[in-house]
Amino acid sequence: MTYFSALGNPLSGSGFASSGVPGTTAWRALLALAVVFVLLATTGWTAVRKHHADAGPRASALLAWEKGSLAGRPLPDPDAPAGRIARYFASLDTAQQRTLARRYPLVVGNLAGAPLPLRYRANHTALRTALRVERARTTDERLTDEGRHEATRRMHRFASMLRPGRQILSFDPTGRGHAAEVFGDLEHARRVSVVVPGVDTELLTFEKSARRYAAPVGMADALQKEQEAAAPRVRTATIAWADYTAPVGLGVDAASGELAQEGAARLDRLVRSLPATLRAAAHATGSTDRSATDRSTTARNTAARSAAGRTAAPKVSLFCHSYGSVVCGLAAGRLPSSVTDIAVAGSPGMRADNAAGLRTRAHVWAMRDRDDWIADVPHMDVGGLGHGADPVADGFGARHLSAAGAEGHTGYFVPHTRSLANFAAVGTGSYQDVTCDSSDPECSFVPEPR
Repeated sequence: MTYFSALGNPLSGSGFASSGVPGTTAWRALLALAVVFVLLATTGWTAVRKHHADAGPRASALLAWEKGSLAGRPLPDPDAPAGRIARYFASLDTAQQRTLARRYPLVVGNLAGAPLPLRYRANHTALRTALRVERARTTDERLTDEGRHEATRRMHRFASMLRPGRQILSFDPTGRGHAAEVFGDLEHARRVSVVVPGVDTELLTFEKSARRYAAPVGMADALQKEQEAAAPRVRTATIAWADYTAPVGLGVDAASGELAQEGAARLDRLVRSLPATLRAAAHATGSTDRSATDRSTTARNTAARSAAGRTAAPKVSLFCHSYGSVVCGLAAGRLPSSVTDIAVAGSPGMRADNAAGLRTRAHVWAMRDRDDWIADVPHMDVGGLGHGADPVADGFGARHLSAAGAEGHTGYFVPHTRSLANFAAVGTGSYQDVTCDSSDPECSFVPEPR
């Protein structure tokens, strides 16, 4: 039972009494206050305090990077624009790049603009280190039984992520942890899908054996396979993006927008970094050891081609589940024009009154299956709690997709469902192949760009 369902459901599926019912305004106010008090009583007022990043291995790695150098040159600011990072790596030979990945894996593996193969290599190194740390903790008598059990679970997770063929785009073991993984050939993709998951996303839930398609890895893998089957001629890649701090459980954090704001900034950085990252990957693929003069010339040529390269940026579609749709809603207005589609499923709201309020030129799609409990969550915003209007409501203005075949709140990415097929059609730009919900039969009509 959720915090919201505990209140009962005397309301319609939208979460509010239908218009015209006497006392509607008073009922909405009472319901909103009830939800706020249930959340605060259950999770405590202290949950609203600002979240601080945990000190840990990545913080130590960043400090070492800040003090480090290579060939007598200081290392670039890790927060520098991705294009600047890409130009720096283009000035290095293969041996120098690998030296940085070996010395600072938790920096290079998460560095926007670093070549993709190098990021995969660095994250493999970081995972091996993290695996050794957790293996030692499993027998550490100073830990509680619960602590050793968690260490065992993390050890198994890291071992799984080290399996051959996995492409780990980002990895940070600090606290609950962050990660992102690529499915398909990101370097050559012309369309990139990004799966943005919701509540309780962390390293231990990044993938699951049971209920595989309820976790980011299963969602992204299923979507990529569906895209390849539906449109084999379209070069696609999919990113399972769990690289933000998601709320734990359905408490105040899940009802507020603070963590979503932080996630939105990280999502925007990912999308904006893709063109530079892919150019760096293409450069690294053809690179060999070169003289300093050759490297300098290559760096200048890379910079000169930068403006032209922007026209080749892949088109990006965001697939945002549950609280992930709050992240996408807050990111929408700042995202670059390369984002052509934002699709939400099982959304509690996008922190906007309607699609126009998202301030995006991307196509906005929404779906919800009939037995998703999120329909019982009041779509409100009171004192910063709640995420606003329902994206599948007629007045919101999103294109309403069919979710036929999906079951419950986590069934949207299960193979052989209409919901997954619709996501794949959106991700490949095959809008003519989407199946609209019966409430919006014209949803598939997408005008050609002007």
